Amino acid sequence: MTSDPLILAIDQGTHATRAVVLDRRGRVISSAEQEISLTRPQQDWAEQDGDEMLASVVTAIDSALRALGERRRDVQAAGLASQRSSCVCWDRRAGRPLSPVFSWQDRRARRWLQQFEVRGEEVHRRTGLFLSPHYGASKLRWALDHLPAVQQARAAGTLCWGPQASFLTYRLLDEQPFLADPQCAARTQLFNLQTRDWDPTLLALFGLPEGFLPLCVPTCHNYGTLRSNDQEIPMLAVNGDQSAAVFAFGWPEEDSAYINIGTSAFVQRVLTRTPDYLPRSLTGIILDDGQATVYTVEGNVNGAGTALEWLREQLDVPDVVALLEPWLEQPGEPLLFLNGIAGLGGPFWQPEFVSRYVGVGEPWQQAVAVVESIVFLLQANIDEMAQYLPPAGRIRVSGGVSRLDGLCARLAALSGLPVHRREDPEATARGIAYLAAGRPAQWNSAGDEQVFMPAEDAALRERYRRWRALMTEATGI
Repeated sequence: MTSDPLILAIDQGTHATRAVVLDRRGRVISSAEQEISLTRPQQDWAEQDGDEMLASVVTAIDSALRALGERRRDVQAAGLASQRSSCVCWDRRAGRPLSPVFSWQDRRARRWLQQFEVRGEEVHRRTGLFLSPHYGASKLRWALDHLPAVQQARAAGTLCWGPQASFLTYRLLDEQPFLADPQCAARTQLFNLQTRDWDPTLLALFGLPEGFLPLCVPTCHNYGTLRSNDQEIPMLAVNGDQSAAVFAFGWPEEDSAYINIGTSAFVQRVLTRTPDYLPRSLTGIILDDGQATVYTVEGNVNGAGTALEWLREQLDVPDVVALLEPWLEQPGEPLLFLNGIAGLGGPFWQPEFVSRYVGVGEPWQQAVAVVESIVFLLQANIDEMAQYLPPAGRIRVSGGVSRLDGLCARLAALSGLPVHRREDPEATARGIAYLAAGRPAQWNSAGDEQVFMPAEDAALRERYRRWRALMTEATGI
């Protein structure tokens, strides 16, 4: 009797690596997690260790496969979802890291990048991205300017650099492939969406030599062979974590707005046609399987989970997250909070912005103001997209911060759309497994779903109106 095939999903995130084994219906069969560290040596710097990251992936994979027992032989495909904007430099000969993994949170080159602001619209039109220190180009240039090991590898012709996912596949797979998927390639801010390849004009703009970036290939591609003990598993899909999550429940709906709220938050609308130029939103490719291409229009909120961490430190209340739900139910008027934690994302796109409360209040009023600022920033992105895209019929939320009922209820009330939430901590793993499995028809169709229906909340709408006016005054947008 032949067992059903299984899929290994690797979700390499900021704080941990998860390895999840699923069947072809999207059901989790086994899983394992390995935490990793992130250091901040200086203000605006955020680094991870490439060897530690690789070891966490290997450990998580081995643990998840070992838990299967005899069924480990049924694993027939693997997929990798990684941090999209993190990048690293390494040596081609042995795969040794020549730099830290520069986290997507790293903004060390923000002042250097300001000299290119006059070319900002050109960069946006070529890449779908706003000029930003969160993306890879400025970090790679910093490494070339400041790290002797990178300079020596360039001179010797052995330099490899690019997305974190490219480093991981290079080190994990037998063939040592030097490849990049469209989504992670794009987050270097060196990838041209029209040609689906590295852009010589952008390389020249940022002063980066040609010839050291990986070969661009589709999302769904035979990347190589993953070996765990004596078992060989083909790696058939690579994608960014936020992009993979859109596919958690199968083929995405064009009339849904997908919102994932974790350390940062993302609003995504999917399109199966090339999007027009949207002046204040991001555009990109979240799937290229050689036959179909799925594009996304995206806005991001940097201050989501990071804002709650900031709030915990400001109030000096270690369990502030546990207090948020009752505070969100408390009657009374909260403050307003202009949220530029980690820089303003869409639709404002200002890397430096001073966060501040409007007015003085009690801790619960400050806390609710921070949560509402996340909702307001999400709504500002939804409003921006609505000028260019057909109306959304619903919002689908995921991510740890979305577990706050008060946040979801406010998002429904403000947007006027039902907010659908599934309790699924494995959205990224499910999404990359779906792609690696070849898009099975019966994928994760079951599952409990909670729906927050929009309710009339005039006070909330008035706070949003006032907040939006203050943001316009502060940013000019």
